[in-house]
Amino acid sequence: MYWSKLGRVMLAPCGRRAVAACGFSWTAARSPRSVCVRNQRLTSVRSASQTTVDPDEVRRFQSLASKWWDEQGQFAALHAMNDLRVPFIRDHLLSVHTTRHPGKPLAGLKILDVGCGGGLLTEPLGRLGASVLGIDPVGDSIGTAQLHSSSDPDLRDRVCYRACTLEELSAEEEEEEEQGPGQFDAIVASEVVEHLANLETFACSCSLMLKPGGSLFITTMNKTSLSYVLAIIAAEQLLHIVPRGTHDWQKFISPEELERLLESNGFSVQSVQGMLYNPVSGAWSWANSTAINYALHAVKVRNDPPAEQAEESSSPSADAHS
Repeated sequence: MYWSKLGRVMLAPCGRRAVAACGFSWTAARSPRSVCVRNQRLTSVRSASQTTVDPDEVRRFQSLASKWWDEQGQFAALHAMNDLRVPFIRDHLLSVHTTRHPGKPLAGLKILDVGCGGGLLTEPLGRLGASVLGIDPVGDSIGTAQLHSSSDPDLRDRVCYRACTLEELSAEEEEEEEQGPGQFDAIVASEVVEHLANLETFACSCSLMLKPGGSLFITTMNKTSLSYVLAIIAAEQLLHIVPRGTHDWQKFISPEELERLLESNGFSVQSVQGMLYNPVSGAWSWANSTAINYALHAVKVRNDPPAEQAEESSSPSADAHS
């Protein structure tokens, strides 16, 4: 089921590898020391990277790696979710980026798909013209994604995959000597954040990797009594739609809490829409209520000044001249 997708902003060795074949360069300019450094979260990005792995989750998704493209299998609802999430991402990006490319509306944009699994969302974004990098700590899932996309010549120059995590990419970004903005126009994290051990690390890393004005797209589950009944009791314990123990309701997050977290990391939330899955028809629809599932679009609105400048402005001598 859709909610069983691993929160893949966890850890697996990734190393520093170029992905020039994807059509964009990894000679990324180092971001200014923004929100993360000001609040001393850069250290947490790197230290938390040693503690966010859930070995049980990794093993579970290793065992499912060959099943990502079975549209009637355990990921059927994720396949069906594309009917909502792909237009949601496309339309919001087109409202920000006004250049039009007939037939390939997202051409010229660089997108990072966090927790890409077998590439269920990565591929359709690539077909819309974007250069997409999909990352996942489960190497077998990345292998499945690479194999599936290799058979489509329309994707070979647009879609790339790496067995690594967002934290590792953001650490690479910070280690680059040259200063500049992040490298991605958009980051997508669909059915990921409800599995994470550290949402501060996630938000901080997204801020580092996005260009100013870049978009962050999230789909996840709200933390309500209804979501507990449906996702835990019904789906896991009664209907056995997903394996028992897949979800931890304590990790679910409300739109309000997620918005506060993102705003503290330099984002402005632009849109929140409820989503509803019908297990009988196997279809998704937009809903007025966000009580169960929801989709969120946020925009990175600022880079904070370098740490040295911030310290100078807050020093007693600076105050004496104010």
